[in-house]
Formats: sequence, structure tokens, C-alpha cells
Amino acid sequence: MLKRVALIVVGWMFLILGAAGIFLPVLPGVLFLVIGLSFLSLEYEWARRWGSRLLRRFPAADRRIQGMLAKMAKPTSA
Repeated sequence: MLKRVALIVVGWMFLILGAAGIFLPVLPGVLFLVIGLSFLSLEYEWARRWGSRLLRRFPAADRRIQGMLAKMAKPTSA
């Protein structure tokens, strides 16, 4: 439960940073949008759709994000 909430919060934070990065030259807006949508795509269908459109446009980002998500989604043994 806590992991799910943390993923959602982190995803929204990256989306906000990405939106700001579109207008500010210091922040990489598209990269933050891709990361945020990738986190949120684990929980929301709309994020999956938007993320897939964005990742088709930036395939190199897709490979890196999928590697990060695969590491996070692995179940940990207790």
C-alpha cells in the first residue's frame, strides 16, 4: 500500500516538473514527463495511453524507463 502511494506521488511530482520544464530552459521537460507517466502507468490507464504515445516519439527514453520499472516491479523476498 505504501509503495503504491509512493509511486503515485513520485509520478505526479515528475509530471509537474515536466510541465514546468516545457517552459523553463533549465529542466528537461520531456524526460520528466516520460518518467512521470511511466510511474503513473503502473496504476492508471490514461497514463498508459499518454505514455505510449510519448514513448513512440522518443524510443530511447522508452528503453531506459522500462529497465528502471522492471527493477522496481521485482518482488522482494522477505
